[in-house]
Amino acid sequence: MPQNLDAVAVRAWCRLALDALGRAREEIDSINVYPVADGDTGTNLYLTVESASQAVDAAFTGHEPALPSLTETVRAMAHGALIGARGNSGTILSQLLRGMAQVIGAEGEPGGETDHVEGPVLERALRQAAESAYQAVAHPVEGTVLTVATAAADAATGTGGDCGAVSRAAYEGACVALDATPGQLAVLGRAGVVDAGGRGLVAVLGALTGALSGETLTTRGAAPGKGSVHGHARVEAVECEDVPGDASGPAFEVIYLLEADDDAVTRLRARLDRLGDSLVVVGGDGLWNVHVHVDDAGAAVEAGVEAGRPHRIRITHFGADDAHTTTPHATAQPPRERAQRAVVAVVPGEGLAGLYSEAGATTVPTRVGEPPASGELVDAIRRAHAREVVLLPNDAELRHTAAAAAEQARTEGVRVALIPTRSAVQGIAALAVHEPDRRFDEDVVAMTSAAGATRYGELAVAERQSWTMAGICQTGDVLGLIDGDVAVIGSEVARTAVSVLDRMLSAGGEMVTLVLGESVPDTVAEHLEKHVREAYLAVDTVVYRGGRQSALMLIGVE
Repeated sequence: MPQNLDAVAVRAWCRLALDALGRAREEIDSINVYPVADGDTGTNLYLTVESASQAVDAAFTGHEPALPSLTETVRAMAHGALIGARGNSGTILSQLLRGMAQVIGAEGEPGGETDHVEGPVLERALRQAAESAYQAVAHPVEGTVLTVATAAADAATGTGGDCGAVSRAAYEGACVALDATPGQLAVLGRAGVVDAGGRGLVAVLGALTGALSGETLTTRGAAPGKGSVHGHARVEAVECEDVPGDASGPAFEVIYLLEADDDAVTRLRARLDRLGDSLVVVGGDGLWNVHVHVDDAGAAVEAGVEAGRPHRIRITHFGADDAHTTTPHATAQPPRERAQRAVVAVVPGEGLAGLYSEAGATTVPTRVGEPPASGELVDAIRRAHAREVVLLPNDAELRHTAAAAAEQARTEGVRVALIPTRSAVQGIAALAVHEPDRRFDEDVVAMTSAAGATRYGELAVAERQSWTMAGICQTGDVLGLIDGDVAVIGSEVARTAVSVLDRMLSAGGEMVTLVLGESVPDTVAEHLEKHVREAYLAVDTVVYRGGRQSALMLIGVE
């Protein structure tokens, strides 16, 4: 069957790209030496794609139970990337996605929305992406993500196949071009690494191929030479401070969204080009994302004010430990004194949010099926206003999101330790041993040990018939999960919970924690407490109410 690009494939592409960048984020950050060795390219790309993915998910939610058209989906993706673009690399990636959306979206005009496109359209979309990215950069440099994007378009041209064949050809071409970047850009050659932005684009194109083919691309052997990543192979990390750079470069990175017309943006480009370098202006239709490196950050913002209405202004001082979000003409205020240490935790349900808050944590509430974005975690870290922060994601699926948020907070001068808690009950165990007067490292070790010593279970209701580790479940069955895997399939909450508890306690335990969802009656908790008391001597039980938006039941065994 031909592999064509439709809305479902675009959604899968965004999610796979986000996962791929999450896995590669630290690696990409470590090889970030151009245009500034600030070690944040992987994080910026992740945050940009995260914004694109959220916009696509919103498009699907807005059309339920129907599906959005491909045209609507790619435009949502491009818009999400534009408003969420971070750094030089993220800004260029947003323009690459916009270029693709322009071609794909045009297929639905003037007759309306289109539901899918075939290989030749994807070829043109990749070409438009590369060309529009070059146009967005004031002074394009070879050996960067621009070179990799052009090579991908060249390799895809004339493929003559379906979208799967086109995307695979683009991915293969991007891999080859990426391996060649150290020979094209001197700073990469000296460091022995490939271009970080190009490495990120390879990950994004690999995700597109995976979304269309259903395959997971495997690592191939690296081409000879230090720092080769041909087909996701090894990259040798370097310390940014060891890389020769231009000490006389601009002191600030300035980024903002700008509402302005085309003529005003043309004048803005010329003015900003005189003020600094690394100028990238992307967007269109009245909304633009502006990125520039300058010594006079105020002048760069004032230029935006004269061109239109800037917002989401972000100014980062290279080499400093703090990054500031500001507005033009802002009146300086004396900074509020930071606390020494804080805990930030993602919590499902109002009841747990109250429990964590009583324990002194800054909480990020979440609803079932609606995980928080990294920006929400960063905002919570800022609200905590502490020099040191312990971050508890309380969900295995949030590991990449939490890691990106932690990295962003570190650029703002906050010391962040991420404890990989997979459930809110592990977070409760970590909070129980938290001592803010202890040395930071000692506190983090103690909290990590407590979380790691807590097995976690969950009760959920099956939404559809499905294969599980415990057999086939039917819609409406009660599922008992242990450490993330289905272990018990039952028909009643109480009996299923007892089975899960017995399995968890078979390996020993001293404390059982039960978090009950809003729909679970108190009699179930009483039954479980009695069962533990009678069957397991010296094991204590503590019960909490999760409240609205919490899981059916969470179980912890320490």
